[in-house]
Amino acid sequence: MDYEKNQILTVEITDMTSEGEGVGKQDGFPFFVKDAIIGDKAQIRVTRVKKNYAYGRLEKVLTPSPFRVEPRCAFHKQCGGCQIQSMSYEKQLEFKTSKVRNNLIRIGGFAPDMVDRVMEPIVGMEEPFYYRNKAQYPVGQNKEGEPVTGFYAGRTHSIVANTECHLGVKENKEILEIILAYMRENRVSAYDESTGEGLIRHVLIRKGFFSGEIMVCLVVNLRGKRKELPAQQRLIDALLTIPNMTSVSLNINTEKTNVILGQETRPVWGKDTIEDTIHVCDAEKHFERTGRGITYAISPVSFYQVNPVQTEKLYSLALSYAGLTGEETVWDLYCGIGTISLFLAEKAKRVYGVEVIPQAVENARENAAGNGISNAEFFVGKAEEVLPEKYEKDGISADVIVVDPPRKGCDAACLDTILKMAPRRVVYVSCDSATLARDLKALCGGGYEVERVRAVDMFPMTVGVEVVVMLSHKNPIA
Repeated sequence: MDYEKNQILTVEITDMTSEGEGVGKQDGFPFFVKDAIIGDKAQIRVTRVKKNYAYGRLEKVLTPSPFRVEPRCAFHKQCGGCQIQSMSYEKQLEFKTSKVRNNLIRIGGFAPDMVDRVMEPIVGMEEPFYYRNKAQYPVGQNKEGEPVTGFYAGRTHSIVANTECHLGVKENKEILEIILAYMRENRVSAYDESTGEGLIRHVLIRKGFFSGEIMVCLVVNLRGKRKELPAQQRLIDALLTIPNMTSVSLNINTEKTNVILGQETRPVWGKDTIEDTIHVCDAEKHFERTGRGITYAISPVSFYQVNPVQTEKLYSLALSYAGLTGEETVWDLYCGIGTISLFLAEKAKRVYGVEVIPQAVENARENAAGNGISNAEFFVGKAEEVLPEKYEKDGISADVIVVDPPRKGCDAACLDTILKMAPRRVVYVSCDSATLARDLKALCGGGYEVERVRAVDMFPMTVGVEVVVMLSHKNPIA
């Protein structure tokens, strides 16, 4: 049967893609439907037809899935940030487990029975809302010329005006409303992407969950000799009514780009950074806190995991999988500000961290000094360049290598060097199970075997999921 755009159909949603779209079929022909979930019987409008599949827009849920729940956020469909908020949390965890499992089988080429043997239960959250310690809100204006903020609608740069995101901390709403009121009262303009004019581009808010400290950084289009915002002190005074306000700064971005942060950050009140503490937990005992915490200084530009509750569990799993006894030399690749490195340092003989961003390495060194850790050393550079140099020229070996790469996974040269160094154990922390599966295939082709896999739900209500994997060398060098 030929299908046409705008045609109305009824489909049963029997599957979901890794990106959270429902999949329904008509006479064996698949339709991908955003906002539909497994178990829905739905009326859809055909929006795009390809040779072997089509896309449909959810018009009406005729019979709701037993896994469908009422979303907390009234804007979740328009915003698109919470792709699966209408699915029960228990089913979300099941969906993410299947996503990881399927990628390991389909992309990694691992046998299903082997994957089932090594996969451990996903680590979920007791409270899967209000978990984000960082939020970046674009600022624009509505049709009436009033300033608005919220999030971009999916695959657009159109702002869905909303100051209450249920994933961020509850202080965000009050902070955003203070900034919008300041803009209205002082006629401070919002940035216009089409013209490059206007002052306020984004609002970045960070909170330390353990410390309670709050940071506000306004990304602004300050040009020429202008050094501050109009009536800037009024804004600062208003923000200081928020309990635990610790840092207020301006980030200068005058480029006509969709990159959020510019190169210069100017503190205007309080400290340059906020602090937060991540504690070591016993991964084998329901993640009870067992060790002293590692405290990190966080600037507006620092990379720091956005879900601190689950970060403790993620890093404690990585530490557990590393199996350290105090005698090991450990490499932490893509180390950022040293978050995992400093966890490892307490139980390793020596830790070497590698990160391409110089400011992050400087932060890592400061974090090591601030926590009294002297057995961690950090290098600036690409992992695929620093690791071979230190191994081949300086003779620095590795008993354990930990990798926590960006979404694209490890560089091929980095994987090759890991295989040459042949550490007894590799711990792979991944935010993308597809590239993880690809890299595991390469490592297992070079002498390693997967022993443990565990997903951690760092991003409830979204399709994102982190994974920790332990690999052991089949023939370790004595």
